[in-house]
Amino acid sequence: MIPAVAAAVSLAEEHGIRVLDPVVLNDSFNLRIHLRPAPVVARVPTVTALGRARPADALRRELDVVSYLHRQGVPVVPPSDLLPAGPHPRDGVVVSFWEHVEHDPGHRMSPETAGRALAELHDALRGFPGELPYLGPVLDEPLRLLELLDGEVPPDVLARLRDAHAGLAERLAGRTAQAVHGDAHPGNLLATPAGLLWNDFEESMAAPVEWDLACLLRTRRLDGRAAVRAYGHDPDDPELREFLAARALQGTLWMLLRGLRLPAGAADARATLEAWLRDPSGATR
Repeated sequence: MIPAVAAAVSLAEEHGIRVLDPVVLNDSFNLRIHLRPAPVVARVPTVTALGRARPADALRRELDVVSYLHRQGVPVVPPSDLLPAGPHPRDGVVVSFWEHVEHDPGHRMSPETAGRALAELHDALRGFPGELPYLGPVLDEPLRLLELLDGEVPPDVLARLRDAHAGLAERLAGRTAQAVHGDAHPGNLLATPAGLLWNDFEESMAAPVEWDLACLLRTRRLDGRAAVRAYGHDPDDPELREFLAARALQGTLWMLLRGLRLPAGAADARATLEAWLRDPSGATR
């Protein structure tokens, strides 16, 4: 059994959850395991743990934000109520536990639905009472990623990446912010029998809403421009430009790190870097 899976199973069983058939649902930036037959999904940071000095902090923020939204009746995938949700350190990894929900990964969502759902989510998040880092996943985490990539990409490329981050950090400082999702693309809006549920809040932060709009605008899953219009925002708003560039840079750095950990992802990492080098503005995909 994969060590991270064994750690999740061990923790669950210590809290009375009977696990007979753990199934890995996804192994990309994080490991997600359905602890069958229990309706529980364990989440274990893997690539993201490499890029974060304290991965448990991101899980704790995610649990805090989602628990608040769930109490408000906002449609989210909630933490599990069958055992303490975490985060739990175990054998060198950190684990959180979530309710397992059936969903249709092939569901085709309209841009209008996605845009309106994000507007409703932002309305609910304005009341979040906790403290979140200002653009932490956008301004702080990339510094660590750049350190990890030193020696792994050509020096001239690394210099371009560093210069782009420094410029964005200066231009994005000190803006009006609220709690946002942090990774608000349609893939994190699950089509379930109970309706659409928001998922994956590990990049929750305090940020201008334009950050989430940039995430939505850059999606390939649907017409991002139409979705942003349905939200009630102009997709050509000049204020979005810096956030599009920051989103493109963030995604490039994480894909490069993922390519180092997962050889199968190396080709995607190279393609992402080449696209960024051609157009670091983030205006194209």
